[in-house]
Amino acid sequence: MSTIFLFRHGQTYFNRDKIFTGWLDSKLTPLGIDQAKVIGNLLKDKNIDLAYQTRLSRSIDTLKEVLVFHPECREILTDDRMIERSYGNLSGHTHVETIAKYGQDMFDKWHRGWQDKADNGESFADVEVRVGDFIADLKAKYSGQNLGISISAHGNSIRLFRKIMEKASIEDTVSWVIPYDQYFEYQI
Repeated sequence: MSTIFLFRHGQTYFNRDKIFTGWLDSKLTPLGIDQAKVIGNLLKDKNIDLAYQTRLSRSIDTLKEVLVFHPECREILTDDRMIERSYGNLSGHTHVETIAKYGQDMFDKWHRGWQDKADNGESFADVEVRVGDFIADLKAKYSGQNLGISISAHGNSIRLFRKIMEKASIEDTVSWVIPYDQYFEYQI
C-alpha cells in the first residue's frame, strides 16, 4: 500500500493581499517559506520516494523545503491536474475590488459556489474532474507498491482531492479552509 502526503503551498503575496491568484504565479512570502519548512519538519521522518508539484513556483518552492529531508526521493513529477482552480477574468484582482464591482453575493458564488465560475474560469465541479483523473492515475500506477508520495498542491485542488478520498459532501468541501502548515495522509 502506498502512502500519499498531500499539502498546500505556503502563503504567497497574493494570498496575503487577498488577490485571486488562480493560475498566475505568486511567490511565497517569508511567512510562506516558514510554513513550507513546518511541513518539511512534519514530514521529515516519513519516507518519500516520489514527489508531485505543479508548474507554479509556490508549489515548487514548498516542495523544495520538504525534500530537504528526503534524499531518498528519486523522482519529482510536474502534473498540473493538481494546479489551483482557475479564476479566469478575476485572476489578479483583489477580493475587495471584486466585491465592489459585482457585490458580495456574486463574490460568494464565485469564491465558494460549486457550479459557479467567473468568465474563463473553473468551478469546483470542473476541478473535481481533473483531480479525479489524477487520483485514478495515482491508484493505477502506485497502489500496492509501498511508496511514499508527496504532493505539493493548492488549496482548491486539495479540497477536491479530499472530497474524493474522504467521500465528503459538497457542503463540507466548499466550507473547508485548507491550512498552509499541515498535511493530509491517504493510503492507496
